[in-house]
Amino acid sequence: MNIICICLDTFRADIIGEGKKYSHVQTPNLDAFASESVRFTRAFGEGQPTLQVRRANFTGMRSFPWRFNFDRRGHWHHAPGWHKIPPEQDTIAEVLLERGYLTAIIADTYHMFKPTMNFSRGFAHFDFIRGQESDNWHSGDPRLIEEQLRKHVREPINWQRNVGLVNYLLSQRHRQSEDDYSCARVFRAASDWLDDNHTVGPFFLWIDSFDPHEPWDPPKSYADLYFPDYSGKDFITPGSANEGDGPTEDERRRIEALYLGEVTFVDKWVGVLLDKIEQLNIRDDTLVVLMSDHGTQLRDHGSFGKGPNKLHPFNTQLNLMIRHPEGPHDHDISAFVQNHDLMPTLLNLLDIPCGWTDGEDMWQLVTQEKAYLRERIITGWAGFITGNARGRASVRDDHWNFCTSVGYEDEMGDELFDVRNDPEEKVNIASAHPAVVAERRRDVEALIGQPLPGHLIEVCDPGNAPMTVWLQKKLAEMQKS
Repeated sequence: MNIICICLDTFRADIIGEGKKYSHVQTPNLDAFASESVRFTRAFGEGQPTLQVRRANFTGMRSFPWRFNFDRRGHWHHAPGWHKIPPEQDTIAEVLLERGYLTAIIADTYHMFKPTMNFSRGFAHFDFIRGQESDNWHSGDPRLIEEQLRKHVREPINWQRNVGLVNYLLSQRHRQSEDDYSCARVFRAASDWLDDNHTVGPFFLWIDSFDPHEPWDPPKSYADLYFPDYSGKDFITPGSANEGDGPTEDERRRIEALYLGEVTFVDKWVGVLLDKIEQLNIRDDTLVVLMSDHGTQLRDHGSFGKGPNKLHPFNTQLNLMIRHPEGPHDHDISAFVQNHDLMPTLLNLLDIPCGWTDGEDMWQLVTQEKAYLRERIITGWAGFITGNARGRASVRDDHWNFCTSVGYEDEMGDELFDVRNDPEEKVNIASAHPAVVAERRRDVEALIGQPLPGHLIEVCDPGNAPMTVWLQKKLAEMQKS
């Protein structure tokens, strides 16, 4: 049996399907796929954000707690867990390659391909689609994109503050049509790969789309679906709107529309791939996984963004759906699962022994061999910091979401939310339930192996993208002149 995994970055879990907060968003291809799949409706990350999730996807081993202190010279960002796959951990690509699978990864999630990274391990074919966010792809005089930049930032332009956006726009100067956008290039490359390789199976194809991650930069017509007749600036990086007096209500609505438009654009190109599977007549031989790594705030709790200080479902919950050729179809699993359960699940479905991982086989929930894998889940979200590893962790069950700091004491302290009576998790009631707080703290301490807040061995030294370093110097010269 062939396997295709599609990982979408920063794709909220409350969009696809009926009855969700954002079910009005146009995602016809993903909705159709969901209706044909097993949907794991309470999937959460175990260690987030981006690289930590993918490492656990590939190895079945937890990324949190942070416990590796590898060389990261030349790498950025510097956050706990933001490093290569440990050499002693087997990847799913390596396991399948040894068993005769043709393995391939096609991705524009550039973090996996930075210096000192090894996320292409085990892939016989890998295609790195260039140009996302601060990828060091195309350099150039910043003045080449000044006219474009003015559409996305306040004036007078603070060049130094918008160095990342300058980097991105320099890399996107080649675009002439929708087909030139990064998301389109990823899924077109994957479709072309299937044309060339679908007859030499079995194969394992991992498709990793950085969209709808920021910059939220879809073709304009897609954003217009959700907030038309807008004549202001498109703040494709939401932080750019915070300069001056901050965003107006129309600007906030347009920022949200930019994200939703990018979601619809991603849906279009996922549809191209799904159509290719049908055209090649390989659907009956191919298991397809659709998942995300985390979500993002869209004015939830009053802001945009994501990070360790907001360990709520809009950030920590995942899309996770599996379309198995033999079914079942249109089926919900409500038990808690996490992303490090993916590798053992796929290998067990292929009858490949997998007893060395931290994760568990999720398909046992589908066959009803088990009613649940774990009653509580723990999610660690790394902070982008220098110095010793730190961030926050969440312990979630049917009743509570408990959040606390790991690696340092912070002003937030412990948080406890009653998810039954406060589903948006806005009211911290930790002080009213000391026994629950104490028990959940013990859960985190058991995982990290020491009393909270703990002291983890990873050291996150400062580091910047080489392109960013050069641009900062260039932009400082420009502002002086």
